[in-house]
Amino acid sequence: MPNHIFGRSTKGALPTAVAGDGCYLIDASGKRYLDGSGGAAVSCLGHSNAAVRAALHAQLDQVAFAHTGFFTSEPAEQLADTLVAAAPEGIERVYLVSGGSEAVEASLKLARQYFLEIGQPQRHRVIARRQSYHGNTLGALATGGNEWRRAQFAPMLVETSHISPCYEYRERAEGESLEAYGLRAADELEAEIQRLGPESVMAFVAEPVVGATAGAVPAVPGYLKRIREICDRHGVLLILDEVMCGMGRTGYLFACQEDGVSPDMITIAKGLGAGYQPIGALLVQGKIYDAIAAGSGFFQHGHTYMGHAMAAAAANAVLGEIQSRDLLMRVRAQGEKLDAALRAELGQNPHVGDIRGRGLFRGVELVESRETKAPFDPARKLNARIKAEAFAAGLICYPMGGTIDGQRGDHVLLAPPFIIEDAQIDELVGKLSGAIRVALAA
Repeated sequence: MPNHIFGRSTKGALPTAVAGDGCYLIDASGKRYLDGSGGAAVSCLGHSNAAVRAALHAQLDQVAFAHTGFFTSEPAEQLADTLVAAAPEGIERVYLVSGGSEAVEASLKLARQYFLEIGQPQRHRVIARRQSYHGNTLGALATGGNEWRRAQFAPMLVETSHISPCYEYRERAEGESLEAYGLRAADELEAEIQRLGPESVMAFVAEPVVGATAGAVPAVPGYLKRIREICDRHGVLLILDEVMCGMGRTGYLFACQEDGVSPDMITIAKGLGAGYQPIGALLVQGKIYDAIAAGSGFFQHGHTYMGHAMAAAAANAVLGEIQSRDLLMRVRAQGEKLDAALRAELGQNPHVGDIRGRGLFRGVELVESRETKAPFDPARKLNARIKAEAFAAGLICYPMGGTIDGQRGDHVLLAPPFIIEDAQIDELVGKLSGAIRVALAA
């Protein structure tokens, strides 16, 4: 049978997923895979949630799509109301899109237009962090600081400044407290703003908990509050990218709530639709919307499928499940169990350097030497070996390379469904440990 799919890779054939059962996916041969990473931190409710499926059936019987140039829809209006009610202080408007890259792209364009509308056209520069990831469209890719992803497209990317990540395992000095390190890391933003000229800086973009490129690296206490103070001092917009870490993944609907920070914009996706529909959103402070409303009255942006009724219906059902089943508390409880299980199984492994994260968003960093934190030779492709071994054993996880600088370092990202049971945590950790053991021996 010919294959005309242009997939992520031209090498090898993938199994065909034919069914979902809670935390498991099932392929055409009947093999079951425990989804230990939610795909890419997407499937927060598992793969067979009855309430979300029923909501989609009901919406399909009403209206599937009406272009937002002509209509709004009840699901979209409801979703915006629900998100704003739960969002950090000052967030008043929701711009619905179809995914994380779109949300970040919209945030950058809105930031630029905001400053044009309020009479500060000189502001156009963006500052982000090394080893960040904000999406694959050109604006989002330029903002991200992962050199491997950026390299071949560099001539097409708008100039962006990148400061150090908040990466306690590798960046905190011996004897330095977490708080002191956080302030030192945050103060790099002040220095970069001054270097560029405060009047030219438009926005600072950061993930509260770094996902794919570094493996669930959380901001240390006080870091984001200092970042907020610096942005306020210079009139710079703070955009927090919660595409991966938001929507309950860390045990809070918005990850930045744990840090006590209200940004100017928040981008969300992945867990918002839980994989049942493609959807993302940009949440913005009222002052930004009001500036557009008082000026041109038109955000010069848009996508055909923004505010899609089916996608919004799915997101409403997902949020309904999270809230009605008290899944945020469950994420915190199961996250502690997952962390404890990882530490019990891997904590003494001489090649496990760090176990970190929040809620059901955990990372395991692998090193050649725990004492020096030296990474493995990238030529070993350790992360790819772990992924292959885990998959063969029936575990989906998210290993990546280039943890340190886009080239060196290996980690495994875990983001299982919020409904994961204790026995499934044991299965996940057991299979991951076995995959790491086999990969290290290869």
